[in-house]
This record gives sequence, C-alpha cells and structure tokens, in this order.
Amino acid sequence: MAEKDSGRRSRKGRKAGLRELLRVPGGERIDLSSYDTGSVPLGPGDRTAGKAATTRIGEDLADLQERLWAASTAGDRRRVLLVLQGMDTSGKGGTVKHVIGFCNPSGCRVRAFQAPTPEERAHPFLWRIRKALPHPGELGIFDRSHYEDVLIARVRELVPRDEINRRYDEINQFEKSLADDGVTVIKCFLHISYDEQRRRLLKRLDRPDKHWKFDPSDIDDRALWPAYQEAYGIALELCSTPYAPWYVIPSDQKWYRNWAVGRLLLEHLRELDPQYPKADFDVARSRGRLLAQ
Repeated sequence: MAEKDSGRRSRKGRKAGLRELLRVPGGERIDLSSYDTGSVPLGPGDRTAGKAATTRIGEDLADLQERLWAASTAGDRRRVLLVLQGMDTSGKGGTVKHVIGFCNPSGCRVRAFQAPTPEERAHPFLWRIRKALPHPGELGIFDRSHYEDVLIARVRELVPRDEINRRYDEINQFEKSLADDGVTVIKCFLHISYDEQRRRLLKRLDRPDKHWKFDPSDIDDRALWPAYQEAYGIALELCSTPYAPWYVIPSDQKWYRNWAVGRLLLEHLRELDPQYPKADFDVARSRGRLLAQ
C-alpha cells in the first residue's frame, strides 16, 4: 500500500518530507496540545501496511548499521545517537525492541537511564551521559537521557530554577560538541495523549505479565501532566538546533511510532552512507593460498 501524504507543505509551497513534518523548528514557542498524537503524517495508511513497511526499513537499517560498524575498523569515527524521550507508556522500550531489534547488537549500545544513583548525583548531570555515549561505528540508543535533568527536575523542583535554566545552554553546548566529533544526534519525543496513557496503564494492570512494568507513582505523575507537557515544550523549544534537532513523533498508534522512528534513523544513516573498508591485504594471493591447501 502506498504511503499516505498528509498534504502538509513547507513555507516554500512544496510538499514537506518526513523530517520537515516532524522536526521542531527551535526557538519558537511549543504548545504540545496543538500536536495530533494520533495522526499519520506522510506514512503508511494502516497498521498492516505500517508493520510491513517497518520490516522493510529494518532490512536496510541492518545493512547500513553493519557498514557503519565495519567502517570504524578502518578509522571512521562517525556514530549515531538516537535519543528517545516521552511520558510513561509512550513506547521508548517498544521502539528499541521493534526498530533497533533489526540491528546487530554487537554494533549497538543501548542505555536506559533511571533515577541517578548516589555516585551519579555526586557528579555534574552530564557525567553519566558521557560515559554511555556510543563509540565510533556504534549506534547508541538512549531510553530517556540528559533531558530528564530539565524535565522531572523542573516539574518536581529537584534543583533551583536558575540551575535548570543554565542546563539548557549546557545541553546545547554538549550536543554541539558531539556533532563536531562525528556523532549524528537524532532526538525523538514520543508524543501520546492523556487518554492513551490511561488505556496503556490500565492494560498493565489488567495483565499479570505486565505488572512488573507498572509503578503506582505513574498515577502520581499523571496528576502533573500539564506541568510535564510544559517542561517538554520548553526543552523542545530551547534545545532543537540544526545540529541536534528534535522530532515530535505521534505515538498513540504504536505501528506508526515504530515506522516513523525507523524511517528517520534510516534517512540519517543513508546520508552518512558508510562504506565497507577496502581490504588491506592481497585478496588474490589469499585466495590462491586457500585453494592450494
């Protein structure tokens, strides 16, 4: 089935691509309530087509990720960092499973950030982030990230507001240094609705095999939904830059979320166009030696 085009156009009048449709402009006030969490912009028309398209994307992702990993053996320092942020149940773990699952784990570095440990709290907030960055050739995935330190820290007032405000600039400087060092930074906000989160939380309560994923504090955080939406809006406004843009992924429909993140990742890897390194040995001679044995 052909992919459905929402018809949205760029300022120049031409039809916008997926990146333009989902990218946060940066520097502009962001009202997340104006974003349709159930929309399917420029994507497959339905769940069946979406799952099939994601599988096809996965095949190309696996090839490009292997090429990126192979290129690093010849000194290519480029790597990719995929940042996944969103409210509880938005699908960060599901995206890792259904998109990154196509890739060879040898070339991936997945890190899920929980509440900081006492050791981590004793250091600047980016300390634990730097330790988890992908090495050359790797695809790094952050399930939550350094943005927790301007999200939950802001909503829960864990640090003074002046410190929160300084962190936005520090994050931008940090991400600029990553880009300058050959890291392609792709930041995806998995945007779900208040009602969809309730449905997903209820499903966790209804199924014993999902109880391990439920925490009663999730209900407490729902009471702070407006504050979290505001905190996300501020972070997206202040930290969507040309070198590390934010993308808002409509995530009420899981199949579309997976397709959109996979497609964005694929487009960036295609731009990098990593190549297998050329042999640094005499291929014909090695073939001859093997055939002679």
